[in-house]
Amino acid sequence: MIMLAKTRILPGSVVYHESTRYQVVDLVSATHLVIKNHDGKTKTVKASDVTPDLAQPSGSLPDLSVIPQDKWERALEIYLAIQPLLAMGVGRTRADVKKVADGMDKHVATVYRWIDDYESSGLLSSLIRKTRKDVGSKRLDPQVEEIIKQVIEELYLDSQRRTPTKVAKEARKRCKQNGLPEPDPQTVRTRILEISEEYRMRKRRGAKAAAEHFDHIQGSFPGAEYPLAVVQIDHTPMDVILVDDVNRMPINRPFLTIATDVYSKMCVGYYLSLDHPGALATGLCISRAILGKESILASLGLDDMSWPCCGVMTRIHTDNAKEFRGNLLGIATKQYGIIAERRPKGRPHYGGHVERAFRTFMHEVHNELPGTTFSNVREKLEYDAEGRAVMTIDALEKWFTLFILGVYHQSPHAGNDGLPPIIKWDRGVYGTDNEIGTGVPMRVSDEERLKLDFMPVIMATVQRYGIQIQGVHYWCDALRHFAGDHDPNAGKNRPKYICRYDPRNLSKIWMFDPKSEKYIEVPYRDLSRPPVSLWEIKESKRQLKKESMATTNEELIFKTIDRMRELVADEAGKTKAARVKRQKQKQWNSASEGALENTKKGFKAVVDKPESVPNSESFAPFEGIREAE
Repeated sequence: MIMLAKTRILPGSVVYHESTRYQVVDLVSATHLVIKNHDGKTKTVKASDVTPDLAQPSGSLPDLSVIPQDKWERALEIYLAIQPLLAMGVGRTRADVKKVADGMDKHVATVYRWIDDYESSGLLSSLIRKTRKDVGSKRLDPQVEEIIKQVIEELYLDSQRRTPTKVAKEARKRCKQNGLPEPDPQTVRTRILEISEEYRMRKRRGAKAAAEHFDHIQGSFPGAEYPLAVVQIDHTPMDVILVDDVNRMPINRPFLTIATDVYSKMCVGYYLSLDHPGALATGLCISRAILGKESILASLGLDDMSWPCCGVMTRIHTDNAKEFRGNLLGIATKQYGIIAERRPKGRPHYGGHVERAFRTFMHEVHNELPGTTFSNVREKLEYDAEGRAVMTIDALEKWFTLFILGVYHQSPHAGNDGLPPIIKWDRGVYGTDNEIGTGVPMRVSDEERLKLDFMPVIMATVQRYGIQIQGVHYWCDALRHFAGDHDPNAGKNRPKYICRYDPRNLSKIWMFDPKSEKYIEVPYRDLSRPPVSLWEIKESKRQLKKESMATTNEELIFKTIDRMRELVADEAGKTKAARVKRQKQKQWNSASEGALENTKKGFKAVVDKPESVPNSESFAPFEGIREAE
C-alpha cells in the first residue's frame, strides 16, 4: 500500500496533549489513542484532542486569492516531486533525497529545505518562493526572452527529449553570439515549467503517451489505494418532498452534495440544502469532509454515533462540474495539498462510486420516507408525494446521518468485496497482516481558517464609515486605521481589501489584513439589523427597482426585506413558493449561526463592538462580488 504524504498519527508519533509532549503507543480505534509521557505513564485520549509535533505557522499566511497562479503551479510541482520522500518519513535516506534533487536539477539542500517547509505546516503555500523586493520589475531583455522561447520550441518540445540543462546551455550560447546577456539556467527552466505538463508530454512523447498518462483507463479507480486517496464529490436532488417546520405544508425537494471515499466507500461528508448546488455547497461539503464530525453529531443529538472520517484528502474527483474551474475553490484545494480532477466527458465509470452511493441512498428514501417522489413517474404511479410529506429539512438531516452511520457504513458493500465501508476504512487506517495502514489522519490545526478559505470572496475599500457591500455597512473599531491608510484624494484608486463572506448570512464579514495576515471579523455597523442572506438583499433590490426606487439606502433595503418576510409569512399557508422562501431563510440563518465561532485554537480574529461611527458619505454600489456559482 502506498503511504500518504499527509500528517498521520501512527505508533511512535510525537503529539501534544494539554500542552504536554507524548508519544503514541497504540491506536485503540479510529477515535482514541494510547499515549505515554516521558515518565512512561500511559493514558487513553481522543484523537481529536491531540496536536501534531509540528512547528505551526505563526498564523501569518497570505489570503489564497492573492497568490499568482504560476506560483501555485510551481509549488504543486515541488509537492508532487517530494511526495514520495514525505511518505518515507524518517526512513528516507540522503540517496533518496539526492535522486529527487537530480530529477529537479536542484541541490540536495534545496530539497531538504522543501521537506522541512512542508512538514512544518502541511500547507502547499509553504512551498511558494518568497516574493522578491524587486518583484514586478522587468528582468530580461525582450530579445533574450524571444531566444529562450525559440530554443524551447526547437529543442525541448521535440521527440528527441533534450534535457532542460541542454536547452539552457543552447539559450546561453545563442544569447552570447548575439551580444546579449546570458540567462540564468533556472530562468530557462522556469519558462519550461510555465508550459502545461500535458502539452510538454504530448510534444516530447507523443499524443498516445500523453493520453495514457492523463486519461485514466477503465476498471478499478486508479490511485484509490488507501483512505482519503481519492474522494468523489457530486450533487443530486433527493427523492423526497419536505415540509416547512411551521405549518407542516409541503415545499420542495432538497439537494444533497456528498463526498465519498473511493477506497472504503465511506461517506466522509455531505451538505443538505434547499438551494441549487454550486461552489458554495461544494466548498462547505469539502470543509465538512476534512474536519472532525463531533460538532455536527452534537448539533443533531447523535453524540453516541461514530463517524471517524476526517483529514485532508489527496485528490478530489468531480463530475465535469464548473465549481473548480474558477480560481477560488481551486486555489483553496491546492493550499491544502488537494488535487482537484474532473471526470472526462464520455467516461461514466469515473463517477460510478458516488453515483452508486446515490442510488443506495435514494432506494432507502423510497422505502422509508413518506413524501418520496420515487425516481420516475412510472414508479410514482398515483402516490401523493406532497400529501404524504412529513419531513422537515432538520429531520431529514438527522435521518440521513443515522442511515449513513448506522446502516450504510455497517452493511456489506459489493465494491469492497463484501466488506462494510467501516471495516474497509479501519483496515486502511490500522493495516492488516498483509498491508501497512496509513495511521489515523491528523486534524487540521486551524479549523476556522480552513472554513474561511472555502468561502466566497469580495473586494472592498475601507471608507470613513467602514465597509459597504451590496448597500449594507459593516464596522468595527479595528477598521479605523485602515480608513486612514490611504490618500483622501485617491478617489477610485483607494486600496481594496479581501473580504470573505457567507452568502447565507451577511450579518458579518471577515476582512483580511495584509499586514498582520490575519482576518478581522466585522459585523453590521447597525447591530440591530437582523441576519439576511445575499439572495434576500438581491431580491429586495429587484423589488425596489420594479418600484422605480433603485437605491443603495441601507434603511430602505432592510425595510423592504422586512416587508418581504411579512408577506411570505402571510402567504406561507397558501402557496408552496412562499413556504420554500421562508424555509430557505430559516436554513440560511440557522446554518451560519455558529458556523464560524472563533473558539477553536489557532484562529485569532479581531472583533470589536462599534462605539462611535463616522457619518456616512455618498458611495456607489459595490460590484466586484464573486459569488458561489
